[in-house]
Amino acid sequence: MHLPTLALSGLVIKLSAAQYVLEDNYASATFFSEFTFFTGSDPTAGYVTYLDQSAAQSDGLINTNNGLVHIGVDDTNIASGSGRNSVRIMSNKVYNHGLFILDLAHMPGGICGTWPAFWMIGPNWPSEGEIDIIEGVNDNANNAMTLHTSNGCTIDNSGAFTGTLSTSNCYIDAPGQSSNAGCDIQDQNTQSYGTNFNSIGGGVYATEWTSAEINIWFFPRGTTPADITNGNPDPTTWGEPVAQFQGGCDIDSHFQNQQLIFDTTFCGQWAGAVWGDSSSCSALASSCQDYVQNNPNAFANAFWLINSLKVYQNSGASAVVSHDPNPDFQMHKNETCPLRTTPLAMGGGLPRRRRRQLRSN
Repeated sequence: MHLPTLALSGLVIKLSAAQYVLEDNYASATFFSEFTFFTGSDPTAGYVTYLDQSAAQSDGLINTNNGLVHIGVDDTNIASGSGRNSVRIMSNKVYNHGLFILDLAHMPGGICGTWPAFWMIGPNWPSEGEIDIIEGVNDNANNAMTLHTSNGCTIDNSGAFTGTLSTSNCYIDAPGQSSNAGCDIQDQNTQSYGTNFNSIGGGVYATEWTSAEINIWFFPRGTTPADITNGNPDPTTWGEPVAQFQGGCDIDSHFQNQQLIFDTTFCGQWAGAVWGDSSSCSALASSCQDYVQNNPNAFANAFWLINSLKVYQNSGASAVVSHDPNPDFQMHKNETCPLRTTPLAMGGGLPRRRRRQLRSN
């Protein structure tokens, strides 16, 4: 968050970062009671059957053993019907702005056929927007962070962030982009997703959503800032985020009434569409669905293991007053840095035709 400094007639008024205070702690003991289990057909055309809470618990797909939240998939049976059994949950609470901090020990990604995501969505899609915080398919090693909106929202490279901007127009039907590509930033860190993420014991994702911008940080295990650990998060001390979404976009008009979602689907409009782009995956079976259907043991590690999920809200801005030796009126703001990385290979351009809007059960 960039904090402006105003100087007028020798008086400097600097807007300081407001303190974030804890609003919601999704503790393991009550975690699943704070979410609704989606049981409808997968909006992304995945080869998946979403179970209700009772069935998911009976089948061993969910538990809160040892104070950790486990959300998995069926790794025992040959799949049939609409697809492999899995779980998709949505928070009962709706948010407008906030700091969302997810500490993950393990994620389902990095496995051929999978398409897991931790994301947020408004009830009127795409008018109220979608924020994808963790997402990837098949054997991807880099996390994709994406916004999806109605027309009139674009981002640019003027922000100081460490990821690579792949597409800049958040509009789902933007000309010159694949359908529903959105505005996408790819993490350069191969520990940010999937197998490598799990091998280091996971890490922490922090997403700050304000009227000015949406920022996402990733902290690999062992690098989490002390203020997060101590429950007093201060994003102004964390350095550049991996992704910063700002530019030609009125954030408040495009993102409203967001709910948190965890899900793991299979194949579908992304993982299935790019099955042939991965030589390691395509060597396993002729199609994504064939592999997912007939190889249950392959998905033993396709699970979320959540240490904690906390939501903080801004307690309000404060003003710090001092004197400026230069009395001329001026407006200062943080300078931004150009992107210093080269774009990731996107497999020749992924056909990200993702329709994540909700459907009634």
